[in-house]
Amino acid sequence: MRVLVTGGAGYVGSISAERLLAEGHSVTLFDSLVTGHAAAVPAGAKLVTGSVLEQPLVEQALREDGIQAVLHCAGRLLVGESVEQPALYYRENVLGGISLLDAMRAVGVDRLVFSSSAAVYGTPNAIPIEESQVPAPINPYGETKRAFEGVLAWYARAYGLRSVSLRYFNVAGATDERGEDHDPETHLIPNILASALHDRPLTIFGGDYPTQDGTCVRDYIHVEDLADAHLAALSLTEHAAPDLEVCNLGSGSGFSVLEVVRAAESVVGRTLPYTIAGRRPGDPPVLVASNSKAAALIGWRPRRGSLGEMVGSAWRWHESHPSGYPEVA
Repeated sequence: MRVLVTGGAGYVGSISAERLLAEGHSVTLFDSLVTGHAAAVPAGAKLVTGSVLEQPLVEQALREDGIQAVLHCAGRLLVGESVEQPALYYRENVLGGISLLDAMRAVGVDRLVFSSSAAVYGTPNAIPIEESQVPAPINPYGETKRAFEGVLAWYARAYGLRSVSLRYFNVAGATDERGEDHDPETHLIPNILASALHDRPLTIFGGDYPTQDGTCVRDYIHVEDLADAHLAALSLTEHAAPDLEVCNLGSGSGFSVLEVVRAAESVVGRTLPYTIAGRRPGDPPVLVASNSKAAALIGWRPRRGSLGEMVGSAWRWHESHPSGYPEVA
């Protein structure tokens, strides 16, 4: 299979590319390098630098490399930034996605797997969260993910697109060569590990939630399990009828913030000091996915579900990359 991975120099995109290459697939990465890293590009993958808003450039990449399917990981992903700059998020996440789809139509590529998010659910009305729950995003980031899923559904009806939208919960971990390097970093595990590595203060937001220890509970999946799900979903699109399928990707259970801190302390071998601040607006107490549909539809279940494995792999990568990815000239 010849796959174009948008956002392919980012955390999820590069590790998914690594997995695709290991399985013998041909991979072209398309990335603006605004938030991605050229040093994350796996050996054997071709990198095209550009934005998905540049439709002629996307068409050229699709044609030149005979692309058969697209894994769409490009887009903005910071909730706070989306509240401050909704125009940026609608332009890049929605208009950029439409530009990609129209480039695919022009070239005759009709298979796509989309990196969506649990943010489409907003504050859930039941736990674990099923795909049947009506999306109700509470920020522009989640709304742009929901909006693009709507685009995919209508493109299936009108143009025969075959797509799968994977609603990620919290992605964590690393491979030996690739890990998480964002600026700014908003995710819990890399922030805990940066605190340990650089003796930075760690702040936990909210200690009075109705959970077992007062901190938020979240569902975590290993990034390598996520890459496995991408491969399975891409395979599904080969023979599926034109449609949009939606699946949660989560473990089906959750860990509190303090449980993640304790797991990190076990991995790094020392106590990690922290302070507890007030709650962040819009943070639900518990977000845990049902993954039964992913099991039924694409045969996927997480295989690396322990906190020790997720935090441990991330720690090994951060230890070997204390300043993140090196700059590539």
